Amino acid sequence: MIESMKTWTINRPDETIVNTFMKELSLPSIHAKILASRGFSDVEEAKSFLHMEDSCLHDPFLLFDMEKAVGRIQQAIETSEKITVYGDYDADGVTSVTVLTTALEQLGANVGFAIPNRFEHGYGPNINLFDELHKAGTSLIITVDNGISGLEAIAHAKSVGMDIIVTDHHEIGDELPIADAIIHPRHPEGNYPFGELAGVGVAFKVACALLGEVPEELYEIAAIGTVADLVPLKDENRYIVKEGIRRMRTSERPAIQALVKVSGTDQHTLSEESLGFMIGPRLNAPGRLGSADPAVHLLKTEDKLEAMTIAQQLDTLNKERQALVTKIVNEAEQTMTDMYGDMLPYVIVISGVGWNPGVVGIVASRLTEKYYRPSIVLSMDRETGIAKGSGRSIAGFDLFKELSKTADLLPHFGGHEMAAGMSLPIEDVAALRNRLNDQGKLSLTDEMLTPKLQIDVPLEIGEIDVDVLESLELLRPFGVSFEKPVFLIENLSATSVRKIGAAKNHLKLELTDGMDTLDCIGFGNGEIADEMSPGVTLSVTGDLQVNEWNGRKKPQMLLDDIQSNDRQLFDLRGIREPNRWISLIPEKNNVFIAFQETSIAYFRPILKNIQIQHFERAELSETDHVIILDMPAGTEQMKELIEKTNPKRVYAHFFVNESLYFEGIPGREHFGWYYSFLKKRGSFDLRKQGEELSKHRGWKIDTIYFMTKVFSELGFVKIENGLAIVIEEAGKKSLSDAPSYKQRERQIELEKMLVYAPYKELKKWFDEICKETVNREEQLWI
Repeated sequence: MIESMKTWTINRPDETIVNTFMKELSLPSIHAKILASRGFSDVEEAKSFLHMEDSCLHDPFLLFDMEKAVGRIQQAIETSEKITVYGDYDADGVTSVTVLTTALEQLGANVGFAIPNRFEHGYGPNINLFDELHKAGTSLIITVDNGISGLEAIAHAKSVGMDIIVTDHHEIGDELPIADAIIHPRHPEGNYPFGELAGVGVAFKVACALLGEVPEELYEIAAIGTVADLVPLKDENRYIVKEGIRRMRTSERPAIQALVKVSGTDQHTLSEESLGFMIGPRLNAPGRLGSADPAVHLLKTEDKLEAMTIAQQLDTLNKERQALVTKIVNEAEQTMTDMYGDMLPYVIVISGVGWNPGVVGIVASRLTEKYYRPSIVLSMDRETGIAKGSGRSIAGFDLFKELSKTADLLPHFGGHEMAAGMSLPIEDVAALRNRLNDQGKLSLTDEMLTPKLQIDVPLEIGEIDVDVLESLELLRPFGVSFEKPVFLIENLSATSVRKIGAAKNHLKLELTDGMDTLDCIGFGNGEIADEMSPGVTLSVTGDLQVNEWNGRKKPQMLLDDIQSNDRQLFDLRGIREPNRWISLIPEKNNVFIAFQETSIAYFRPILKNIQIQHFERAELSETDHVIILDMPAGTEQMKELIEKTNPKRVYAHFFVNESLYFEGIPGREHFGWYYSFLKKRGSFDLRKQGEELSKHRGWKIDTIYFMTKVFSELGFVKIENGLAIVIEEAGKKSLSDAPSYKQRERQIELEKMLVYAPYKELKKWFDEICKETVNREEQLWI
């Protein structure tokens, strides 16, 4: 068996809906399955989703306070008041600043921008920074991607004579700030049709209202922030991203061309993944390590040389951020080892002195992803005595709710079910760790602590080809609320299994369903090759991509997970030196079995640190791996071994000290001559004359002893002190009536199958043994 790394939940789309979409919308089966699995059932609804137009954009003036905001901004423009767009330091924030300042500049506004420093000011409206803006002459502040929770700072700004327009999309608290206008898609007094805009989406709507038309050149900027902020890709968000990516592929904007170049991305094939994994992180990097201003300067510049210079700086910062994350992850994991050993806690709470607060959220995400535990990573500042950090959670553990139970330890915390931020005195970190772990112990089960994989697009290999995969562009972008499909292909076998890469840590499979084939790559999964026996039946999940090499395109799957319910048989026969195969054996949950005492004596000095159990004396119970060192006496012993151990894998060595297969059973002519020889002599001294007879006839001495034993069991001779004495009155009997003759026949037949048969025949025999064992267990239950 090959156990999947995650618990699979397979949701199979309604075949009737799939067939309808294929027929009515002229879609390939893969496309129809994706739509059906995403909840579409109506043809017209699906058609509108696939072929969106700008008519899906809602009137910006449907947003509450939009007329008031536009009126105040226009007044500021007419009177040349200084306007400051106040943003956030992440990708959504810097794109929001870019969108709104660009629109205001087109209208001739006297506009600048300000972004708080993560380390100096923290998130959102900041009184000190607002005072600096006031002293510099700002009379109107427009927040973007923040402000809805900045009650105190906004009240202060109003008190010193500045006007404030808040544009935001974050959760609204019990109290709204006292601002001149609040533009929010979920304003409690509003009725805007779509409440899931990103911060940049809200800024884009304000730009539309100010300009009196859609600023099409800003779609690409709005697309970046929308993808980076992980908002649902439906309704307006979907159109913004879809249109933005379409324009970015041919964009002349210096920032786009520079970011594409430094990230090694192909501009003509940009996708939502390019924005999320290549461009977004580079715009995020400066705000994580210092000032986010360079990201705005990059997005706004019209100078290609300046754009490339800033993009390279951001790329360098991103690499520094990556290295910093890797360093802290390594330190956090070492701290975990020192603190927890091999026993993972229910909730991971790790702290370190001087860890960069700007990246601890990423570190928490890495720990949660790797260990599938809620994780909190804290940066401790010895000078202030404060630990600041971020947490990430898993399904079933509401992080905000659980933190609320420890509110007496947390002067400041906030967030939601899956993520949170907090700060607390350093001396309370241990108490927080212990209490959260106790809370996790009460609420988290083993099942909840197993990663889950939702699979909703089962396929056959025959449905997959290059044209179909390239046409998936019609369904993009994938993201929140329209997730990237997880494909499943079942009942496959591998015609080729290889470890690839310099460290042999990647897996390459050629899979077949008996008719079609598909290449499969598993990055970092090289060890799975050692878990796969020939011919094993597999199911694989992952992403489908087009692999292009030397001008040739082929579909391939990028492996996410793999499993097999087959009990696997690994063939170690013929490898006489155990040191050549012992490394293939898993170190845990294994049992080494020998059926013969002579085998134990042979293997004990070789397998020095391994306990070898004799089958007849072993107290067998269920285990994962059974290593059979030598041959059983018969199939019943094999059945009993499989029944008692119920292994996932069996490693068969089947060592034979002296093989009988090639020696065979002496023919009737051998027995006839020897019996005649004995009758003529009346008796024969095996010990004294056996070797002489062996040389005379060219027989092995063991053959003579074997035939003598057969005659003894049939009553033809009796043996006394090594002397074979003929019994004259013995009747006629068949050679096959002798137990030793039958045993030798069975042994030769067993050797033929277990030691010398091709693997395919051995596996068939093994599967039949396992099947009989299962059937017998089922009958016992009945």
